[in-house]
Amino acid sequence: MIYITGDTHGNFLRVKDFCSRMETSRDNDTMIVLGDAGLNFYLNKTDRKNKQQVNSYPIKIFCIHGNHEERPYNIDGYEEVEYRGGIAYIEPEYPNIIFGKDGELYDFDGIKCFVIGGAYSVDKEYRLLRNIPWFESEQADSGIMERVNKKLDELNWTVDVMLTHTVPLEYEPVEVFLPFIDQRNVDKTMEKWLDEIKSKLNYKKWYAGHYHTSKKVDKLQIMFNDFDVLST
Repeated sequence: MIYITGDTHGNFLRVKDFCSRMETSRDNDTMIVLGDAGLNFYLNKTDRKNKQQVNSYPIKIFCIHGNHEERPYNIDGYEEVEYRGGIAYIEPEYPNIIFGKDGELYDFDGIKCFVIGGAYSVDKEYRLLRNIPWFESEQADSGIMERVNKKLDELNWTVDVMLTHTVPLEYEPVEVFLPFIDQRNVDKTMEKWLDEIKSKLNYKKWYAGHYHTSKKVDKLQIMFNDFDVLST
């Protein structure tokens, strides 16, 4: 089975419990995490300890890039590998934790999934003031955007499923916005870009995380602590 869930921020206990309940196996089952897995956050022994634990679970973990983590290609030890028809990042020491690459198409048992990670951190200033990790690479840069658009051109702007961290601007869940954050100061570059992509894209379903809520609207499903089976 291919399962899917929202942000974990380094705490995979609910995933561990899920694996126990569902009696998953590493050979047969995969859990997609829709960004902010939190396994590349501290970039020290804390991350390594978490990875050792998660790597031991009876399931493979496939992560989309979030905004509260460093990109794998900026971290020593990650290698590019072929995975389900696309290119992904793996550390040989933790082979059951896979990070998707933006602009790649993955075949999850016949469901063609296109990955675009990243988002803006509304807590950026808070983190910088308190020396909490913040990553300049959190959003898709112009190079990533160019690669994504080129790949979608090659695919004739047709995919089965979109796997992203944030959502198209049209679908922002404004009802869960933090009241003390002035949205005028929030960089909406990625959401506007995803809006442009959505307007041209032929797709069956769109999954996203980021907003710490669970919501379905049109063909979009925003996820957090909930689990689902990947579907179209």
